[in-house]
Amino acid sequence: MTKTPLVSRRDPRLDFFRGLALVMIFINHVPGNPLEVLTNRNFGFSDAAEGFVFMSGMAAGLAYPGAFATLPLWRAVAKCWGRAWTLYSVHLVITAICLAIMLAAALWFDAPKMWTINNVGPWMRAPVQSTIGIATLGHQFGYLNILPMYAALLILAPLMILIARKSLPVMLGLSFVLWVCAGEFRLNLPAYPNPGGWFFNPFAWQFLFAIGLASGMCLKEGRRLVPLRAWAVWGALALLVFCALWVQVGAIATLGRGGLRWLGDLGAPFYLVNFDKTFLAAPRLLHILLLVYFLSSQPWVTRLSASRWVAPVSLMGRFGLPVFALGTVLSILGQSWKAALVNDTWVFDTSYVFAGLIVQMGFARIKWQLSQPVSR
Repeated sequence: MTKTPLVSRRDPRLDFFRGLALVMIFINHVPGNPLEVLTNRNFGFSDAAEGFVFMSGMAAGLAYPGAFATLPLWRAVAKCWGRAWTLYSVHLVITAICLAIMLAAALWFDAPKMWTINNVGPWMRAPVQSTIGIATLGHQFGYLNILPMYAALLILAPLMILIARKSLPVMLGLSFVLWVCAGEFRLNLPAYPNPGGWFFNPFAWQFLFAIGLASGMCLKEGRRLVPLRAWAVWGALALLVFCALWVQVGAIATLGRGGLRWLGDLGAPFYLVNFDKTFLAAPRLLHILLLVYFLSSQPWVTRLSASRWVAPVSLMGRFGLPVFALGTVLSILGQSWKAALVNDTWVFDTSYVFAGLIVQMGFARIKWQLSQPVSR
């Protein structure tokens, strides 16, 4: 009998929701397909990127703090920074592959659109400077900007862990201050050779990563970062329903945005009253935290995450980095294929998304099988 790929010693929720985030990222990275309406960005202010970063922080909180308690400091730091180097290396590889795909579509298959979209235009105009920018992470192509931010957060992780081992509230407080400073002073890492900064600003997104890190550290100790209270769970659900209505009902969105504009006119800073993704504005941040709190309180979520029926999605989450890399290449291939060979039809879009997800699930299954010990 074939062994089930689910492993009881792992918290099944982390793998399942990380895999679910990868599914939604792939769907959203093939823009225009009808399945986009089913992703979580249509039911609230945050999207799969926020979930991915929170769970990355949580995974770091489960994986790395123990090394700081048992290993010399330099070796513990090296574990985090070694993972950051892996992310950087994977980013460069998939960037080169995706650039080649887009250029091939434009050069060989008469898809001039691919010369200009996804930040390819600046590379065409200044290839020398942009290639330097790719290596230094200053020039990032569209849909390939999550891994640089994640690598930067892992560079910060050792400092976060060292402070958190002394005091979780202090670590979270300092992280919150940095988030505020990023918004107040527009702190960001510079783009090069383009003006501006990173699309995913690490100085802002580190706060969500830090909350995930603290949650993972608490989970490792068998406790919660935020205790469960019935009133808080019901309050979180009510606010999540309100956010979904805001996104789906035009009249509510008009009233809500009018209220935020009013607060802005009174002097409230932009990162508190709009939905800016680069600086992880407060509505996006609060929405993902409400979602995490509510889902983590529900027993049915744990049962669902451990179910054999969602095992393919959980395996995607377990092998998140290689699956994400494959999904990114497939999404750029799909965009290029659409631009070069087919009309923008829902039949092609839907078929390609399903085929891409099947390939990624199959790839994750192969990765799991290769990770199993060889029986003699």
